[in-house]
Amino acid sequence: MVQGESGTGKELVARALHTLGSATGGPFVTFNCSNLIESLAESQLFGHVLGAFTDASENSLGYFRSANGGTLFLDEVGELPLQLQPKLLRAVETHEIQPVGSSRSHNVDIRLVAATNRDLRAMVKAGQFRADLYYRLNAQAIMVPPLRERREAIPAFIGYFIEQYNRLFSKEVTEISRAAIDVLCAYQWPGNVRELSNAIESAVILSANNRIVVSDLPEQVVDGTGAELLKPNAEPAANGHEPAAVAHHAPQIDFGSEPLGFLLDDVIKKTLVRSLEETEGNRRRAADLLGVSRSTLYRMLTRYGIAENPHRILIQPAL
Repeated sequence: MVQGESGTGKELVARALHTLGSATGGPFVTFNCSNLIESLAESQLFGHVLGAFTDASENSLGYFRSANGGTLFLDEVGELPLQLQPKLLRAVETHEIQPVGSSRSHNVDIRLVAATNRDLRAMVKAGQFRADLYYRLNAQAIMVPPLRERREAIPAFIGYFIEQYNRLFSKEVTEISRAAIDVLCAYQWPGNVRELSNAIESAVILSANNRIVVSDLPEQVVDGTGAELLKPNAEPAANGHEPAAVAHHAPQIDFGSEPLGFLLDDVIKKTLVRSLEETEGNRRRAADLLGVSRSTLYRMLTRYGIAENPHRILIQPAL
């Protein structure tokens, strides 16, 4: 079971499990449960035989048999109709499926990966999801954290997406200003990595002179709550500090002679100190303000030496 907010990359986790697992030579089959047609749901998953129902003009394998020998990824499993859940549970437990209209069962050998952005435990309590199926699928749970809880990864994502969209749109973006990185690192990213990808796609398309600046970023990112928290500096003058460069053919940000983490550390430190100042040192409220868990906040405070006294660190303005 892969759990996480929308846009965090749950399907990528499923693909990684497939690629790194023993079934890597088999197919990787994806099915979004929100696309199930209720009257045909059983047929879509388990297949049917010719004549099983009015429109059954030929045999159909269904998604389970199509994934035999590989991985079946059931996305948005929380959308699965309640009446279909006992049959899915049986298939998972017995490794057998029975096509609609057939008296014969078929063995299937698959890795089943389910994903959801919904709170299945709450759905179980509300009677909207079977408890036995939930515990069966949740035997091995993987939590994908939201992007706001892994801000240290943002520069790497920026570089990767710039290279990706350079190829897609035949662009040659080689630079991104530090002010633009400040904004991207400060934003809360409610749409997570998918939203960041869309933002970089737009910026690459709009960029002039092979350089991304703040004005190239989507308005909602620049004006977002996260950006307002830090109030990024204006763009440096042409004869000022050099902008950050995006190394060709490498998913990373190259800060030249500066260490990779310098700017990001500065952004995070300023964010942590400001959150503590605004909440008068109340760490629970500071964590809520930043949209992270308390354990994440404590870890970051310790990492950046702010745990004992948030005022002992002198935060220099970003270049």
